[in-house]
Amino acid sequence: MKKLLEFIAKSILEHPKDIKVTEEEDKEAGIVRLKLSVHPEDIGRAIGKQGRIANAIRNLLRVIAIREGKRVFLDIETPEEKAAEKPTEATEKKEK
Repeated sequence: MKKLLEFIAKSILEHPKDIKVTEEEDKEAGIVRLKLSVHPEDIGRAIGKQGRIANAIRNLLRVIAIREGKRVFLDIETPEEKAAEKPTEATEKKEK
């Protein structure tokens, strides 16, 4: 599934070098979580109008997951969103 997502993303996005796909699998629950990190300029192209591209990619991944007896989830993010999620040391000290 990871290779398929990388292939699709590199085919449709303008900055293929900035694509990063991470895969987390919970074997007990049969769940695969894929995270697609793209260049900030490509986020609109990866999602598409009204989420059509993202939904089409999710449907393709779902077909493969069903064949393997698993469930799959896809998250699309930019590196800036990733950095915003991680608290810095300064914010951690303020919270305490």
